[in-house]
Amino acid sequence: MGDGSTTGTIVLVHGGFVDGSGWQGVYDHLKKDGHNVSVVQNPTLSLDDDVAVTKRAIDAASEPVILVGHSYGGAVVTEAGTHPKVAAVVYIAGFVPDGGESVNTLIAGFPTDGPQPPILPPQEGFLFLDREKFHASFAGDLTAEQAAFMADSQVPWGVNALGGQVSEPAWRSKPTWYLVTTEDRMIPPQAQRTMSARAGSTVTEIAGSHAIYVSQPAAVAELIQTAVTATSSAPITT
Repeated sequence: MGDGSTTGTIVLVHGGFVDGSGWQGVYDHLKKDGHNVSVVQNPTLSLDDDVAVTKRAIDAASEPVILVGHSYGGAVVTEAGTHPKVAAVVYIAGFVPDGGESVNTLIAGFPTDGPQPPILPPQEGFLFLDREKFHASFAGDLTAEQAAFMADSQVPWGVNALGGQVSEPAWRSKPTWYLVTTEDRMIPPQAQRTMSARAGSTVTEIAGSHAIYVSQPAAVAELIQTAVTATSSAPITT
């Protein structure tokens, strides 16, 4: 796609507690390779609202769209990915709900004997991660300074976003790729493997934290490029 023979857009969707600026490293790699890239700033107030924001970005994009979601963004792209412009969906350590499922129902099925995300009790309908534990849980392979900035610039994550149920999951009709982060302390690697297997995703595993899109942007961009290449000549299904 970088040779200019095919147009299309890669749409990047962030997860909870963060905003779209974390994608800059991935964005830079993809732009350098000649891709059109759009970064969604979803407010993470509710799943319905975030899906609507993402669909507006897809509407504005040149097709075929490769839709990429990190963490909670996986739920967003699962719902928004049925858009007819979307050729493939890529999950970066993301939630992959089925119809009728939400992030909450997926979390309820996670192993209880491993590290637990240090999510504080909701305040006025919003969640934050414990700032003191953010580095170890979310961003273990970032510097202390980078992790402190992410912890101190957290975006409130609405409980309605976690409770929002997917209607028709895109992975039932679109090809999907999944990046498993084997050092993840937010979404257990085994849960990532289970969700990606159920979706029939093409899976790559990398040793890295939940913040893999920040810590190893080249590897994330490479996986996205794989999806672009695989779907660039394939017909788009609706």
